[in-house]
Amino acid sequence: MERREFIKKAANGTGILALGGVWWWLDDDLTRRAAAQTRPDGRPRLPEGQRVIRKLRPMGGSRGDQRKSRFRLRIHGEVDNAMDLDFAHLLALPQEKLKLDVHCVTGWSVMGARFEGVPLYRLAQLARVRDTARFVIFEAAHGYTANVPLADALKPDNLIAHRLEGRPLSAENGAPVRAVVPDLYFWKSAKWLTSIRFERYDQSGFWERRGYHNHGDPWREQRYS
Repeated sequence: MERREFIKKAANGTGILALGGVWWWLDDDLTRRAAAQTRPDGRPRLPEGQRVIRKLRPMGGSRGDQRKSRFRLRIHGEVDNAMDLDFAHLLALPQEKLKLDVHCVTGWSVMGARFEGVPLYRLAQLARVRDTARFVIFEAAHGYTANVPLADALKPDNLIAHRLEGRPLSAENGAPVRAVVPDLYFWKSAKWLTSIRFERYDQSGFWERRGYHNHGDPWREQRYS
């Protein structure tokens, strides 16, 4: 970035955040606006300890196969109607476009990111999830998993998404399909999704086994166990 632009932004009170050796701009004005807003459930729109950036940042991970022709989403476990969906079948299901706030455990948030996909609760209805199910385990490329309580997973804003900001997901953001669970820290929103497994019992995911909080509620700052 040119020195002149750097000085101009610094003078305006805009901060910077280092992620994976790359510097990203924090928008203090957007942060103040979001912090002053309240969600319909009464909680502040911006959780404590978060700062707003303008664009979703990829946070690494081992990429899966991005070819839509090879995509398969398996829905199984505590269900009466296990299924395997290819990409065309996923697109044939009722779609929703939602503006969602997402919060990364590293401290950045993006407000109103525009995702498109199939609501997770609709897939649960199609699979006929049994009363015995209590958790959802997202399974993704190279053995990555993320565990989410069923009550959190079936909220209406949760998507199995294939588009972001009007475009197909990029490879770095989880193409062709990812989970989006906006009310939990963003590591729960598994990229390069391959399977949704409904379970009776909890099973710690990839990051949970490495010291991250098992639930991951941003409003409680449940970052680490």
